[in-house]
Amino acid sequence: MNLAELTWPDVAALSKDTPIIFPIAALEQHGRHMPFFTDSMLMGEIAKRAESTLGARALFAPLQWLGNSHHHMDFPGTLSAEPRVYLDLLCGLLENFIAHGFKRLLLLNGHGGNDVPGKQAVFEVRQRHRERNDLLLLFCTYWNLDAEAHKAHAGLRQKQMGHACEWETSMVLRLAPHLVKNHTGVPPQEFGNAFEPGSRGWTMRDRSEHGHIGDPREASAEKGEALFQTFTRGAVSLIERMIAWDGKSWNG
Repeated sequence: MNLAELTWPDVAALSKDTPIIFPIAALEQHGRHMPFFTDSMLMGEIAKRAESTLGARALFAPLQWLGNSHHHMDFPGTLSAEPRVYLDLLCGLLENFIAHGFKRLLLLNGHGGNDVPGKQAVFEVRQRHRERNDLLLLFCTYWNLDAEAHKAHAGLRQKQMGHACEWETSMVLRLAPHLVKNHTGVPPQEFGNAFEPGSRGWTMRDRSEHGHIGDPREASAEKGEALFQTFTRGAVSLIERMIAWDGKSWNG
């Protein structure tokens, strides 16, 4: 179900155990060859496919396209919410539907920069409602839903998601090839090892002159479709686990 297409009586009539899905993404630079709306386009497509599969078993809110993208601000055109403002926005989305009586809520993410505020949001909201044991508050980034996503297509070279990389470029080639500009002429950019397993503060300029990470030259629409199918299955599987949750236990 699509929240944007319903009336308030429609929502009021739903079971309060219906999973509520908030797709979140970003509008930020994606190198010299990819559009600003890449993350939102890809997250929107996965959400649309998951909604189609699940039907009336889950309710999808409209995509939230503004994200936490300060690390891309050196590249003109990027839009970014202040980190604390963005965190409060995510908390507010969850609180809205808790106020409406719903108990199973998921922030389904399509942008790496949203990872920290998204996890913090579900943590903070849970603490505000610590007396309740019937709330299921989740955050997940779609490309982490399948540990073997790199096997989605035999031709995939990358083992993980980058930025405007083989994976993202392939998916945009599948959706809107006219928005991809000369990806075969872009130089590869290594992921590097930023003092792992430590977590280093960084800006995109620290890592990439061109604004991408990975090798876009390897992209194809066929790989993109395979990735879409893999990531959609992962999202549907997680939401089905939300549906099956017994409403009180830690495990799911």
